[in-house]
This record gives sequence, C-alpha cells and structure tokens, in this order.
Amino acid sequence: MRFIFKTSYEQDIRLAKHGGQVLWYSALCVFLVLSPWLLPEYWLAQLTFVLIYSVVGLGLMLLAGFTGLFSIGHAAFLGVGAYTQAVLSNAGVPFPVSLAAAGALSAAVGVVVGLPALRVKGIYLGIATLAFGFVVEEGLARWESVTGGNAGLFVQPAHLGGWQVESGTPFYFLCLGVTVLATLAILNLLRSPTGRAFVAIRDSEISAQSMGIHLARYKTLSFSLSAALAGLGGALYAHQIQFLSPDQFNILQSIDLLLMVVIGGLGSVHGAFLGAIFLISMPQMISLGKDFLPAVVGQAPGLQSAVYGVVLVAFVLFEPMGLYGRWLKIRTFFQLFPFYRKGMFKRQKSFQKSDRLK
Repeated sequence: MRFIFKTSYEQDIRLAKHGGQVLWYSALCVFLVLSPWLLPEYWLAQLTFVLIYSVVGLGLMLLAGFTGLFSIGHAAFLGVGAYTQAVLSNAGVPFPVSLAAAGALSAAVGVVVGLPALRVKGIYLGIATLAFGFVVEEGLARWESVTGGNAGLFVQPAHLGGWQVESGTPFYFLCLGVTVLATLAILNLLRSPTGRAFVAIRDSEISAQSMGIHLARYKTLSFSLSAALAGLGGALYAHQIQFLSPDQFNILQSIDLLLMVVIGGLGSVHGAFLGAIFLISMPQMISLGKDFLPAVVGQAPGLQSAVYGVVLVAFVLFEPMGLYGRWLKIRTFFQLFPFYRKGMFKRQKSFQKSDRLK
C-alpha cells in the first residue's frame, strides 16, 4: 500500500499526489490524443459524446455531489446552452464567443433557479427543479421564431476564425480541449475556499453556517457554476447532433443525467467520467445483449428503461458509492491483501445530531 509523507501545504494541494498518478493520467492523455487514429469513426463519435456528457456531469457533480443540492431538471440548462449556441452559430457568431455566451446565459438562468430554491431542500428542491425543467421545455417548444418550435432547428458547424470545425476528428479535439479545461477548473475550484465551503454545506448546513459560511451565496454560486458547465456541454451537444428539438431536453434526459452522477459515484470528479461512460455504453451493451435474449424480452419496447431501473436500484442498495467507490474497494483489496478487512468500507452516518433534530 502506498503511503505519502507530506511535508508542505503545496504538496497537499498538488493535483497529482504521486508518480503513479502522473504515469496513468499521462497514458490516458496519450490514448485520448491518439484515439482518432486508433478507433473507428463510430466509436470516436461515442467517445465524443462521453466527453460532452462528462462536462455536463462535472457541473451536476459540483451541485449534487459536492454541495448536496439535487436537481431533477438539469436538462433545462443543457437545452438553454444548446439553443443559445445554435442560434448564435446560425447567425455567424464565432465559436468562442457563442460558447461563452451559452455558458453565461445558462449560468444566469441557474441564478434565477437557485434564488427561489434557497428556501427548500431535499425532495422539495427536486420538485422545484423538475417544474423549472417543464417550463423550459414548453418555452423552447412555443418560442418558434427563435427555436423553431417542435419543427426543430438545424445547427451550423462551428467556426474558429476562418476554420470550419466539421464533425469527426476536428470536433473531437475541440470537445477534448473543453473537457480538459473544465476538469482543471473544477479540480482547482474544489481546492479553493469556495470548494471547501461547498463540501461543508453538503456535510452539515448548520455546522457550515456556524463557521461563517453564507449559505444563500454559496448555494446560488453552486447552481450558477453547475448550470454554466451544463450550458457548455449543451453547446457542444448542439454541434455534435446538428439538429435540436425540445423533446431532447425533457424529464427523461434530466433523469439520465442524475443517474449518470449517482452510478458514477457522488462526491468524486472521477465519478462524472465513469458515469458518462456508463450512460453512453449501456445502450450499446443492451443492443448487443438483445441477440441472446428471447424475442419476447429482446423486442420489448421498455427494455432499456427496465435495465436502467434495475441497475440504479442495485447500485443504491449494494454500491452507494458508485463505480468509483467500487474501484476504490478493488484497489484497496489488492493493496492490503491478505490483511483486507471486510467491513472497512461500511457506511457511516455522515449527518450531525443537530441535523436530525430539525
């Protein structure tokens, strides 16, 4: 098992804690850079979707995993960013400007949602965000002069100066660059006092408030940053699918996003990426598995939803820490073998006694 002897604060906040992390992350970066030449076109497109959903997952992970505020209408922020990017791109606005505008408008909408949501928590916060999602979906369908309504809206390719970024390899590298920048931004945010305030609010609002943390300010900021990342992901999503319609940002999309961070592992940056891989690969695995199932089961229209439900229930019951939590257990088992103790990862009560008395 690896033990790290820290001798300075700079060493404690370093992104790569030891040489092993530098090695494996460097290997991952090399694979991602060489993917256009290693993977077929179809799987490169799926990897692009993984990068896009990872950006959205980072935003939802910041809100749900690190601040403890759940949103069941996060697809609305995705839709705001996507339609903003589509309208500006079709008007000839350069890609960097339209991308920044998509993130800024989504962040502003996040503030609008976050302010009323300060008075509610738990299931009531979920209902409030769910209602907001319905409002945005209906607004996109009714505002036909801008969004095209239910007829949909075509999206022009992205432009970087005089260079047109077509789908495929150029757009993949564009998504890769945005994902890397978003990941570095989240990692540095979590190391800052703001990120530590988010985690304190998640663990106990009463304790955080007693330490001088302004709950309303940081909750609103968390909503804003989460919505901004969802807007950036929506902007990339618009160029990837090249056609938008309001039904793409409905309640099912919001549930998929929430499912992504829960199965990936709440409270970890790795969980956002693992959840995105799960969300993109699961439909492919279901399609491949249909050939081995009876025709009555394999051709059932609700098979994918049923599998999603079973997987979610299984993770909640048997692996609440998600895919990243399972990886931590496997790694610890091999590091400590044969001295691994079975109850090492037994769940503890994370709430304070004062929270239970409210």
